[in-house]
Amino acid sequence: MKKLILSSMTTMLMAFSVNAMAADFVAGKDYTVVQNPGKVDVPGKIEVREFFWYGCPHCFKLEPHMQAWLKKIPKDVNFVRTPASMNPLWEQGARAYFVSEALGVRKRTHLPLFHANGTGQQILQKDQFAKFFTKYGIPEAKFNSTYNSFAITAKVSQANKLAQQYQLSGVPAVVVNGKYVVQGEDQKVVQVVEYLINKERK
Repeated sequence: MKKLILSSMTTMLMAFSVNAMAADFVAGKDYTVVQNPGKVDVPGKIEVREFFWYGCPHCFKLEPHMQAWLKKIPKDVNFVRTPASMNPLWEQGARAYFVSEALGVRKRTHLPLFHANGTGQQILQKDQFAKFFTKYGIPEAKFNSTYNSFAITAKVSQANKLAQQYQLSGVPAVVVNGKYVVQGEDQKVVQVVEYLINKERK
């Protein structure tokens, strides 16, 4: 009888611990609920969208945690990067990011750009980006023409609309399924994102 009672108490305590852990993250404290939820890029998948700026020291600190999480990203999750372009300086970085996508060098340039700015180099303006991209086989003329293209301008405009819809005031910001915004620069961001992913699954 005692063993049965102890077993029942252990089960109850375990259940309480799991619930307590799940309740650790609360709206308004650990994440923000979006008033006007956005649509996801891939219907049927839970979207995780990271807003960033290459010159942001907090984004630089968060990136290793995001990279570690991306190595084990669940199959039902679609990860999207969106460069923030909330002011003229940030817009130059956003355009450079979209150029890297358009010219097929993003995978080779994304982390080096974060590292360069995070360690004191200044690669934040159009001319600096153009010179940086030559190391990856992109002539400055090609960079400049793509940078000013209609396609890149459209992507920047869409990024701005999303930032406004999610009422972002700064970066880094990680939006889960168009419904929740998580901000911070450490491992906790990933933990809250995972919590919200599980919340969306239910």
